[in-house]
Amino acid sequence: MASFLRTVAVSSSVAALAGAGVLAARAAQAREEVRPVLHGGRTPRILIAGGGYIGLYTAFTLRKHIGRADAEIAVVDPRPYMTYQPFLPEAAAGSIEPRHVVTSLRRELEGTTVLTGSITEIRHAERKAVIKPENDEPAYEVTYDHLVVGLGSVARTLPIPGLAEFAIGFKHIEEATALRNRVLNKMAHAASTWDPEQRRRMLTFVFVGGGFAGIEAIGEVQDMAVAATKEYDSIEPEDLRFVIVEGAGRILPELGEELGGYALEQLRERGVEINLNTFLNSCVDGHVELSNGQAFDADTVVWTAGVKANPVLENTDLPLDERGRVRTLATLQVAHEDGTVVENAWAAGDCAAVPDLTGAQGETTAPTAQHAVRQGKQLGKNLVHVLRGEEPEEYRHENIGTVASLGLYKGVAQIMGHKFRGPLAWFMHRSYHVLAMPSFERRVRILADWTEALFFRRELVSLGSLQTPRAAFEAAAASGKKPAKSEEQAPVPGGKQPSGKQ
Repeated sequence: MASFLRTVAVSSSVAALAGAGVLAARAAQAREEVRPVLHGGRTPRILIAGGGYIGLYTAFTLRKHIGRADAEIAVVDPRPYMTYQPFLPEAAAGSIEPRHVVTSLRRELEGTTVLTGSITEIRHAERKAVIKPENDEPAYEVTYDHLVVGLGSVARTLPIPGLAEFAIGFKHIEEATALRNRVLNKMAHAASTWDPEQRRRMLTFVFVGGGFAGIEAIGEVQDMAVAATKEYDSIEPEDLRFVIVEGAGRILPELGEELGGYALEQLRERGVEINLNTFLNSCVDGHVELSNGQAFDADTVVWTAGVKANPVLENTDLPLDERGRVRTLATLQVAHEDGTVVENAWAAGDCAAVPDLTGAQGETTAPTAQHAVRQGKQLGKNLVHVLRGEEPEEYRHENIGTVASLGLYKGVAQIMGHKFRGPLAWFMHRSYHVLAMPSFERRVRILADWTEALFFRRELVSLGSLQTPRAAFEAAAASGKKPAKSEEQAPVPGGKQPSGKQ
């Protein structure tokens, strides 16, 4: 790690303190075995910004073809793991253990340095990047020879009143776990209140966005919630209210009108309210207002209405398109608008405008997991080609199909022009994605989760306190404090407290 970083202090004082460490690292490196390199000179240093699909598969492919003596590789990401996002809905519904949806970067990328932190700036002309650790430590710089940008995307939010303060996203395993706990907690609280307005509010769940993320999430979570009603005497499936808000005139547009229409009817038959050509106007303090005139209260609002390129890219000197994505050639090399290649810079995935050679002129590849996995592998191969003095190859991928889950035993799929629906499509969805998991160990664990579900009931225990792990301890600490005089004289409210039957 020390030999890769060659850290440069952000301030002059930190630089002075770091000098001794750099000298020590160089001395230690001199004692190591001399390592051959591909070219003359020192070993190339490859910095991979982002530990998602692009980062994991690029680093894995590089290490598969070149050894530690041929290149030093570092992956930088705020999280020490890669999340397989297509399985987030099943993790939210309890069909898959949340930890099985993520893959440890350090375990999978042996021989690669993994730095936990956020890249805040890239100065490619100087071959430097600034990294901010996730703790209170100061930011530091790293130098590199080759840069791979795989910073992915973030939720594309809008200036809607209450959205940033009240809604929850659905891009990370933490959000999927929080959604699961929130739904189950709200059901438990609804069963323990006598206030009908509060009860309706707690049992209302709004999902904004009718793409894959929103539809699969609401399909799986609604299945879980209906199953959970069997554990309550006071909550029936009809008491649950699930609402979809979609600005377009249909859902799942990638699957076409026929399958998208089928998915819409299936969800409506299950009682899901679907508002098409409708926008969220406000959700301040849980009071939801829609553009079609509807207004109601909901304790849960999930935002899945699209993504945008990571805004960190604005703090780089790399060429960006009008949507904030890094411009690239089909070889995944970063390039200016006129096609001039930016030397030793690569990009792919959601944060890159990669030309789609199978589509119309000027089109770019869609921000899907299918493209990201394949682009990561191709980028790794191309970087190996360049290190060996060979020409990189263009990325070209024909989309073999699309699959989507609508809940347990329910799904839609379009494979090589053939359309499937129901249990068969659901089985295809699971089969494709479990094979696409990057870790064999994770595949086995996920299969074990599914097998276990054949013999045992769905796991419906909420661990809501995970979001506030210190709450119980803080309450215990506060109980030992002597109350203030004003608190001692305060009247104690009386009356019987409501209780629920479960």
